[in-house]
Amino acid sequence: MDFCYRFPAVRGIQGGREYFITMVPLRLLSKLFGDDEEYVPPEYRAQRRLNTARIPVIRDYILENRSSYVFSALAACVDGIYRFCPLDPSSGLGTLEVSMDARFMIVDGQHRNAAILEALREDETLNSETISIVLYADQGLEHSQQMFTDLNKHAVKTSNSIAELYDSRDALAVITRRVVGGIAFLDQYTDKEKDILGKFSSKFFTLNTFYKANKKCIRHSACTDAVEPFLMSYWSAVTRHIVPWNEFAAKRLGKVELREQYIITQAIVIQAFGFLGHFFFTHGDADPEQSLCGLEQIDWSRSAACWQGRVIRSNGKIINSSDAAHLVCNVIKQAVGIALSSEDQGYEEKFCREK
Repeated sequence: MDFCYRFPAVRGIQGGREYFITMVPLRLLSKLFGDDEEYVPPEYRAQRRLNTARIPVIRDYILENRSSYVFSALAACVDGIYRFCPLDPSSGLGTLEVSMDARFMIVDGQHRNAAILEALREDETLNSETISIVLYADQGLEHSQQMFTDLNKHAVKTSNSIAELYDSRDALAVITRRVVGGIAFLDQYTDKEKDILGKFSSKFFTLNTFYKANKKCIRHSACTDAVEPFLMSYWSAVTRHIVPWNEFAAKRLGKVELREQYIITQAIVIQAFGFLGHFFFTHGDADPEQSLCGLEQIDWSRSAACWQGRVIRSNGKIINSSDAAHLVCNVIKQAVGIALSSEDQGYEEKFCREK
């Protein structure tokens, strides 16, 4: 080949077929893959259609984490003539030569590629950084479509809980795991990996449940130095004054009984405490420890009349909606001596009309 691309590469074998791994400067991605936006019906493509809404999110991730962003490899097919020139006959290291007439087609990573191209327009210092590309020989549309399916069908989205456990960039996620980890009962009975608990789970809560509740606590406020001490104090007070939790901790109440006969382990109730927390967060003169003693007077059993229709349907199932969380919060507010706001009254009036 007189005119060709030359890539330093590693040759490997999968499924009896050779493939190559190479590192490519980000500035060359546009030359390799182009920017073809022509519409092609899905049956004639080897990729899903580009979702343009995802691109700014990934672009901003790169630009906002300039010194720590990470990407997995792109996967692409080479439609054209190529040859591998090993450093020596037995080596998998060498140079991959690809004819300049060949086409490179992404089969996995089109959104990463598009976002990188946008990021390059805003930050030219990215030009010399690299991304790995896994290159396969093109064997026709059907094979490329199967490759796309195989690469994506076994991918599993991480749970929100484990994302929040590992995320060091989201300040509220960091604070939430510190708060949960700092309160013995919550730490012991919060699953930090799953978003949905099985019937026989040894846990009562998920980390994501507390993360969402904390979002309701602070709403759009920034995570200042005051947020973590407030949340630690607030959830500590809540935990101290929930009678069924204390009964369980003292082994006077069984796990099955707590889960099945009371609503206090339900995610919707934790969200209600999120709304309640916002009141204390915005009313610095209110003392959570003193007010939340009133929680000890609440009947958390499913059979209690105050929960019927509010958070429990006529068939006994839990209502999981924002309205239900507000209605539960209203009951808690009245029990701890907090006057209902006009917004709270609106939920009560709507509840009475529907009832």
